[in-house]
Amino acid sequence: MMLAATQTINVGLRHVPTWVVYAAGALPPVWLVYLGLTGGLGVEPIKTFEHLLGELALQMMIVTLAVTPLKRFAGIGLIKFRRAFGLLTFYYVTCHLLVWLFLDVGILSQIWADIVKRPHITFGMWAFVLLTPLAATSTNAAIRKMGPKRWKRLHQLGYAAAILGAVHYIMVAKTWQLEPLIYLGIIILLLLARIQVPKRA
Repeated sequence: MMLAATQTINVGLRHVPTWVVYAAGALPPVWLVYLGLTGGLGVEPIKTFEHLLGELALQMMIVTLAVTPLKRFAGIGLIKFRRAFGLLTFYYVTCHLLVWLFLDVGILSQIWADIVKRPHITFGMWAFVLLTPLAATSTNAAIRKMGPKRWKRLHQLGYAAAILGAVHYIMVAKTWQLEPLIYLGIIILLLLARIQVPKRA
């Protein structure tokens, strides 16, 4: 029964073009802009916009990290979408950063002071820095040029970026709220699920 369901899911996934994932993933920030312009983001639209983009980034990061465990433990094949998920994560993180830079702070000297002096901003910026080379090398040409082993080692920076992003969210909350802790817990579980246990001879 479970095997049949998995096979059905995989057959359906094989018929979904990758561009559909990119197109669907590109829409949420656009929708949030529309809500902001029409008063749909509440009394503090910039803060809400910034917060929701950050949540989107963490959610897509979780989806990206879940690809390998889903294949290993459930047999669900999302591998062909992993690059799209990763690039959409970077897209959301970049949008989140741009809203903070230009709509929230907007003063260059204040931006640098916040990055240096406010730990949650520091953690968030480090997550962005780690994700940048991953997005820049998310092409077949980059894999060929670097070689699969070097490319894979570089892209393991995404694990650290995920942890930093979750810690950033916890620190932004300033109090021990449940939702940010759940994000961190899920990310840690997904990272642990990627560990290969050596088989006994």
